[in-house]
Amino acid sequence: MSYIQETITELKKSSPAQGEFYQAVEEVLNSLEPLLSANEHYQKQAIIQRMVEPERQLMFRVPWVDDAGNIQINKGYRVEFNSALGPYKGGLRFHPSVNAGIIKFLGFEQIFKNALTGLPIGAGKGGSNFNPKGRSDAEIMRFCQSFMTELYRHIGPTTDVPAGDIGVGAREIGYMFGQYKRLTGRYEGVLTGKSLLWGGSLVRKEATGYGAVYFADYMLNSRGASLQGRQCLVSGSGNVAIYAMEKLYQLGATPIACSDSSGTLYHSAGIKLAEVKRLKEVNRSSLMNYLQTYPDAEFTPTINYPEDGHAIWRYTADAAFPCATQNELTLTDANALLNNGCNLVCEGANMPSTAEAVDAFIDAGISYGPGKAANAGGVATSQLEMAQNASMQKWSFEQVDEQLQQIMKDIFISASETAKEFGQENNLVLGANIAGFRRVADAMIEQGVV
Repeated sequence: MSYIQETITELKKSSPAQGEFYQAVEEVLNSLEPLLSANEHYQKQAIIQRMVEPERQLMFRVPWVDDAGNIQINKGYRVEFNSALGPYKGGLRFHPSVNAGIIKFLGFEQIFKNALTGLPIGAGKGGSNFNPKGRSDAEIMRFCQSFMTELYRHIGPTTDVPAGDIGVGAREIGYMFGQYKRLTGRYEGVLTGKSLLWGGSLVRKEATGYGAVYFADYMLNSRGASLQGRQCLVSGSGNVAIYAMEKLYQLGATPIACSDSSGTLYHSAGIKLAEVKRLKEVNRSSLMNYLQTYPDAEFTPTINYPEDGHAIWRYTADAAFPCATQNELTLTDANALLNNGCNLVCEGANMPSTAEAVDAFIDAGISYGPGKAANAGGVATSQLEMAQNASMQKWSFEQVDEQLQQIMKDIFISASETAKEFGQENNLVLGANIAGFRRVADAMIEQGVV
C-alpha cells in the first residue's frame, strides 16, 4: 500500500463516517503524488499525516429559546485545522446539513485556499446545524448569542478569526460580534464580514463572486480568449452567485440561469439581477416569484430535476459557475455541459463538483478552475478587512477591488506555473494543490514538530 493510501486508510479509521472529508482529502493527496515522490523529506516529517488531522476540534451544545417559549438545542462546531501560516481563518456555516464531516472537509480545503492567497492566514471552519430559514430576527439573535457564548473562549484577532458562510451574513455576524463584545469587554477585529458601520470592508460581500469571475477571465486570457460575449450558468442565488453574475455583466458576459433550493431559473434574455437581488436580499423569497415580473423566463422545480443531475446544467452555455454547495455537479451534469459545448467551469462554491465530474473536465481539456483557487477571493478580502481593523483604517471600494484582482491573478499564476512544473500545463487542480501544500508544509517543517 502506498504512503498516500495508507494515510487515507488510517484516516477513515480515526474519523469514521465523514464522506465529504474523505473526498476532499483523497482529491488533494492523490494530486500530490508527483511532489511527494520527488521530495522524501515530506514523508519523513509525516507532513500529510499531520496536515489531515486538525490542530483542535471543538463541538458544543447550543441551547436557545424560540418565539413560542420552547427550548431548542443545536450542535456547534469549530475546527481549527492549521496555523502554520497565521491565525485560523474560515467561515461559520448555519445549515441543517452541517455535521463534523462537512466542517472538516471545509476546513481541510481552507488550508490550501488560504495558502494560495499568499496572505498570513491559517485555516479553520465552523458552524451549526441550525437552520435560519423561517426564523424571526429575534430567534436568530438568541441563537447567535448562545453560539458565541461558547465560541468566544476559543477565538481572537491573532488566534482564530471566523467569517460568514452559508446562512451567516452581516445580520448573524452582527449578533455574534455584539455578544463577543459583551462577554469580553473588547472591541476588536475578531470576526470578518462585519457591517460597514462598524469595521467591515467594502467588497467583502462581493468578493467571492467577483474573485471567481476574475479567475475565470484569467484562465481564458491564458488561452487567448475572454468572458466577453459568453453565456453563463450560475448555480445558487446567495452572495457568491449574485455577485458572480454582477461581475459577469461588467465583463461583458451574460448569466442566463441561476438556482435556489426550490428550483432553477432560466431566462434566455439574461437574468435580471436587480430582480434577483430584490427577491433574495430584500424579500428572502423563492426564485419562482421571478416569473411574476418576467413571465418569459422558465422555472424548473427541484422535484423535476433529472435523475443523478440538476436542471441548471442542462442549458446550453459557454461557461458554468457552480456557486451553491458541495457535490452539486455530478458526472451526469458534467457530460451534459460538455455535450452542450461548455468550455469553462469555474467553482465559486467549495468542492461543488464530484471527483468524477472533475476528472471529466480535466480529460476534456477545458478551462477548469477548482474552488480552492477560484473562490479564494472571499477569504482574501476577509484578511484585507483584518488588516484595515488592525490599522484602524478604511480603504475605498477601488482599493480593495484592485487588491482582490491582483490576488486572484497571483493565485492563477501560482497554480498555472506549478502545473507546468509538473508537466500538466492545464491541470489547475494539481497546480493549486501542490502550490498550496508546499507553502504550508515548508512552514510546518520550519516550525518543528508541533
